[in-house]
Amino acid sequence: MKVVICGAGQVGTGIAAQLAKERNDVTVIDNSPELIDRIEGNLDVTAVLGHGSHPDVLEKAKIREADMLIAVTYADEVNMIACQMAHSLFDVPTKIARVRNQSYLQPEWQNLYTQENMPIDVIISPELEVGRTIMTRLSLHGAFESVAFADGKVNLTGISIGEDCPLIDTPLRQLTGLFPSLEAIVVGVSRGDDFFVPKATDHLLAGDDVYMVISSEDVRRTLDIFGYEEKKNRRVVIVGGGNIGLYVAEQLEIEHPDMRIKIIEASRERAMHIASRLKHTLVLHGDALSPELLREAGIANSETILALSNDDQVNLLASVLGKQEGAQRSMCLINNHEYRNLAHSFGVDVYINPRATTVSSVLQHVRRGRVKGLYSLHDGAAEVIDAEALQTSTLLDQPLREANLPDGIIIGAIVRDGEVLKPHGDTRIFAGDRIVVLARADQLRKAEQLFRVSAEFF
Repeated sequence: MKVVICGAGQVGTGIAAQLAKERNDVTVIDNSPELIDRIEGNLDVTAVLGHGSHPDVLEKAKIREADMLIAVTYADEVNMIACQMAHSLFDVPTKIARVRNQSYLQPEWQNLYTQENMPIDVIISPELEVGRTIMTRLSLHGAFESVAFADGKVNLTGISIGEDCPLIDTPLRQLTGLFPSLEAIVVGVSRGDDFFVPKATDHLLAGDDVYMVISSEDVRRTLDIFGYEEKKNRRVVIVGGGNIGLYVAEQLEIEHPDMRIKIIEASRERAMHIASRLKHTLVLHGDALSPELLREAGIANSETILALSNDDQVNLLASVLGKQEGAQRSMCLINNHEYRNLAHSFGVDVYINPRATTVSSVLQHVRRGRVKGLYSLHDGAAEVIDAEALQTSTLLDQPLREANLPDGIIIGAIVRDGEVLKPHGDTRIFAGDRIVVLARADQLRKAEQLFRVSAEFF
């Protein structure tokens, strides 16, 4: 596949790295010489210096040969115009744009994005994607990762194995015997710097980060089994009143009207703006790294501190200070993936990488076949894919034990007629089933083949 990416920032680089790893023909455009030099030196891609919305720059990037344009620069207008140029001048089949300003996404303007007006096939909104992710994880104490699949019927849940976890040293094959009615399968384990798809004989160790595919109805029960009792959020302190912080506060006011919410915002002008938008939230202007201000916000009595500013270092330090001052749990945004291990060592309970969330949203539309959802794990080490089994799928007409799935691919759940099924060796897959599968990065091509439409279908 030939893909042109406008924007060599964190999101553009993440997408380019993943697609290049899979041997796609990738060209990246950016107007920053430093970013172009960096991406040329680190990735097997073609790099073009220039503005992604300029026709001559797109021509230089060989846009005429492209199957897809992905516009993820920091400027919404550049992304929109690049898609318009790709359609009007170069007839590119698929155009994806990142749009951050919520004004462009209001329902009353939805007719703007039509083939006749501004032909963008897929719009990615990082703030909305990340905001929804935060809302989901906030409701699940004990889960550092939580992503819904199959129209909300299946959940990918990440659980850290603590020293007091009752399942330490238990072989995975025994989980079914211990909890026969539990619709949950361990599909991935992160241990130190290693990520692997576990076998039935593997044991869970203290310090592991475990990824499970679970029936949504069993998520709370699964967390209880792993030693995380449910805790209600009655008081929340939010650090940062940007687009994400404001979105989360607005959603909390709607979904939890009795919750006590406080926001700390460094900009006086922004603090006044969000105060006018919110009905029941107390907005404090000041430095979130001030212990005095955190105490004024009632951090000692708060269940969760949400550090959602645009500064990773502020988020990390505010999370640490918040817990020192008495907050029971901390969640923070971390844009720089190199801070991930630092977050763990600092005792941050949940961190959210906006880049990973946005990259996953884009890759969903790159994958071939009937892919309905996708989430990239552990800096691209694996992907969880939600896809429909087609009549031509090689998975059909045989028990799973005979499907010869390669190491690195594991089926976590099957949804048939609205019912979640836990796969076993004698389970058969039928056309129309929704399959949630984890594939290690080196097996993604083979995973795609399971869901592609073959030539015999036509």
